[in-house]
Amino acid sequence: MITGAAKKKVDDVWQKMWEGGITNPIEVISQLTYLMFMRSLDEKEFKIERIEMLTEEPQSHIFPQTPEGQQMRWNRFKDLEPEAMLNIVQNEAFPYIKALNDGTPFSTCMESATFGIQNPRTLQKAVSGIDNLMRDFDEHIGDLGDLYEYMLSKLSAARAAGQFRTPKHIRDMMVRLVKPQPSELICDPAMGTAGFLISAAEFLRSEHEETMSESDWDAFSGERGSKQQFSGFEVDQTMLRISTMNMMLHSVNMPDIRYLNSISKHNTIRNKYDLILANPPFKGSVDSEDIDPSLKAICDSKQTELLFAALFLRMLKIGGRCACIVPNGVLFRSDSKAYTQLRRELIENQKLEAIICMPSGVFKPYSPVSTAILVFTKTNAGGTDNVWLYNMEHDGFTLDDKRDPDETRNDIPDLLQRWNHLDAERDRERNQKSFLVPKQEIADNGYDFSFNKYTATEYERIEYPPTSEILADLARLNKEMSEGLRELELMLKGDRNE
Repeated sequence: MITGAAKKKVDDVWQKMWEGGITNPIEVISQLTYLMFMRSLDEKEFKIERIEMLTEEPQSHIFPQTPEGQQMRWNRFKDLEPEAMLNIVQNEAFPYIKALNDGTPFSTCMESATFGIQNPRTLQKAVSGIDNLMRDFDEHIGDLGDLYEYMLSKLSAARAAGQFRTPKHIRDMMVRLVKPQPSELICDPAMGTAGFLISAAEFLRSEHEETMSESDWDAFSGERGSKQQFSGFEVDQTMLRISTMNMMLHSVNMPDIRYLNSISKHNTIRNKYDLILANPPFKGSVDSEDIDPSLKAICDSKQTELLFAALFLRMLKIGGRCACIVPNGVLFRSDSKAYTQLRRELIENQKLEAIICMPSGVFKPYSPVSTAILVFTKTNAGGTDNVWLYNMEHDGFTLDDKRDPDETRNDIPDLLQRWNHLDAERDRERNQKSFLVPKQEIADNGYDFSFNKYTATEYERIEYPPTSEILADLARLNKEMSEGLRELELMLKGDRNE
């Protein structure tokens, strides 16, 4: 967890970028990410030099061993005058790292990157700020991930590109619903900034760090030719670079991260993943000719929220689990048969385990959309018995645009506790926040998943006075009103006579 002092340093660097004319939050993050990558390359070069000195054997270097090559290193240009620094970074160092292609995911997606800092003084302040900030973490590099997550949180705070970020406490809750295991293959096909993959990685560290084997850690980092535990796909190159840096700073050095439209014909992945965590796009439709036919076989639609749900089923292996966010309309809409088709698929052919309705303020301030979480296991042979429904009314934050912390109203601890003890939910009354609904009841209701369809309606008996008493009260009120009007008329006549 980063300190308030570190957060203040991030805020200061951010402010310097804004003062220098870079006001788009995505652009600020991108430019700071490039600078962080340059500094990390220089740190790697220092390690290579130390190994070469200790072993007295030549090593493969990142930077050319020439005066021109060495001046592209962070430690050489960070103390130069602003104009000289800008000249080297803009014309030499940045083009070099763009073409580096050292095999890391970050360098792979640098091809279309552009250096956007044109003001020498802004660059100097940014370099100084990044160096000062990251120096604090050199001895405890694991906290750099938290630092970067704080930087990314400013995307939402600035109300820009909010669609790329699911609130961290919601991501962490979803991860705890499906409990990732060591060496399981985990994917987010609509990755954004890789938040779900980061939450899964943090869960593995907190729950399994002491029991993970060497091969488990190799899969975690993706290095040494092992399988890559974490995969993510994205159609925005800027998001690819940001997500890759996010993963690297969380010790996932070689994730399987790709530029890919997940629901297009170019995605041919089937039956691969143990776990999918995602918050896919809700709005819009896609060109029907570009949709993979295997998705239409599950639900014939052009709506992205339905196509992604179908995609999750296709990409999971048998026994694979999924926790995904969907707009509330997926739970009950019947104006298109595709919605019912998907819900029937989850109930009849897979194992639907939970439907969690979230409050509409979860994604404020950038979206008031009402959403739900679906938790299911791919079986291709049914298996749904009882489906757990939970109506989350509060998530630990106010539900207005400010989204201030409010721990006095937080259903998440209760939700997770009940999820881990589902047997006790069998006796819950239908007027409670959560309860189990038999599969057949859902089928009989046309595969409607909405919470209100199954909750009990409570009627409160109200006792009214006898009719004669009510009529007497009305007569009394009429009499009082008439007397009041007569008094008013007499007062008005008196005023006129005067």
